[in-house]
Amino acid sequence: MRNFMAVMTGLVLSTAAASAADLKKGQAAYDEECKACHGESGAPNPALMKKLKITMKDLRDPSVTAKSDAEWRKMITVGVGKMKPVTTLTGSAVDDVIAYSRSLKK
Repeated sequence: MRNFMAVMTGLVLSTAAASAADLKKGQAAYDEECKACHGESGAPNPALMKKLKITMKDLRDPSVTAKSDAEWRKMITVGVGKMKPVTTLTGSAVDDVIAYSRSLKK
């Protein structure tokens, strides 16, 4: 029962954070900090992948969209794989970018 309550509390808090996020600010921050690598639509930049000899997932891919906001926050602030942390994004700006990224459609 405690685990269920913890999960439900987490869902409520993540939903509240997502609804409090500002999509316009998120788009501006995404355009500034993320777009060069992740593209305007969330699709990775093929020229950059070739140049750096890396692969990146489309941000709209179900394996990415299924991640929790906490996992997205960690990817942004700590980095993942060859992606370095985005140190210029902090606090609510990270939430705004997550919300904007989640709003991208295939």
